[in-house]
Amino acid sequence: MATTTQYTVSLDGLGPVEVSVTGYGDGDGEPFLLLHGGAGPQSVTGFAEKFAAAHDVRVLVPTHPGFGGTERPEALASVSGLATLYDALLDHLALTDVTVIGNSIGGWITAEIALLKSPRVSGIVLIDAVGIEVPGHPVADFFSLTMDEVFGLTFHNPEPFRIDPTTLPPAAQAIAAGNRTAIAVYAGSAMADPTLAARLAPLEIPTLVLWGESDGIVDIDYGRAYAAAIPGAQFHLLPETGHSPQLETPDQVIQAIWDSTDTDSATLTR
Repeated sequence: MATTTQYTVSLDGLGPVEVSVTGYGDGDGEPFLLLHGGAGPQSVTGFAEKFAAAHDVRVLVPTHPGFGGTERPEALASVSGLATLYDALLDHLALTDVTVIGNSIGGWITAEIALLKSPRVSGIVLIDAVGIEVPGHPVADFFSLTMDEVFGLTFHNPEPFRIDPTTLPPAAQAIAAGNRTAIAVYAGSAMADPTLAARLAPLEIPTLVLWGESDGIVDIDYGRAYAAAIPGAQFHLLPETGHSPQLETPDQVIQAIWDSTDTDSATLTR
C-alpha cells in the first residue's frame, strides 16, 4: 500500500522546501530512497511497488520539486541543490542505513548525495545515470529529439511504452511540459558536470552501477566510465534493456540489487 506525505524541509539559503514523498512497503523495513529521472515519478513508482512487494523493504519515492505539477523554489536550480535537499530529508526523517537508488538524472543526484558523505547513507545504486563527461560518449541531446526518437533511444523494445504526447489530456501535457522545463533547469542541456568524475574519485561507499545494454541515451562505455570513476564500484550489464531498466526489466533490477554481495569493505543490501 502506497502512502503520500508532504514534508517541509528547511535548507540554508533556500528556506522551507515542500517535498512530496510516496512510501511503499513495510515502514520498519530496510530503507531505500528511489530517485526518478527526467520522465518523472511515474517512471519509478511501479518499480517501487514491485520491489517493496518482493522484499521486506521500505521504498521512498520523492517527486523532485518542479516535476509532476509540483512547485519549484526559484533558488533550487541544480542537481547538487536537489542532493542537499534529499540529504536534509533523510535527517528530517531520522533514517539510517539508507541505500539511495537513482535512474538517469536521479542517478546523478544519487552520486551528489554520496559526495555529501551522510552517515545515514550506506550504499548507492546508479541505474543508467547521467552527470559525468566521457570524451566521445556524450549524453544524447534530449532537447533536440522528438518524443518518438526519445522512446527509440530509451527502450530496447520501445513499442509497449511508446505514446503520442499530443493525445494526452491537457493537464497531462502541462505536467510533461513542466517536467521538461525542470530537467533543463536542474541538469542543463548537456546533462553533465565536467567536475563530477574527478570529485567521485575519493568516494568510499558501496556502489552498484546497473546499465542497460541497449541504452541509446548513455551508452555502455559511458556506464563503464561511471563505474570506473568510483573506487570499488560493481558494474552489472542488463541484457535486452535500455535507459529505464526499472520500467523495462524491473525483475532484473531487483535481482541485481538484492544479489549484490559485499566486497571486502561493505554490503549494499542485507
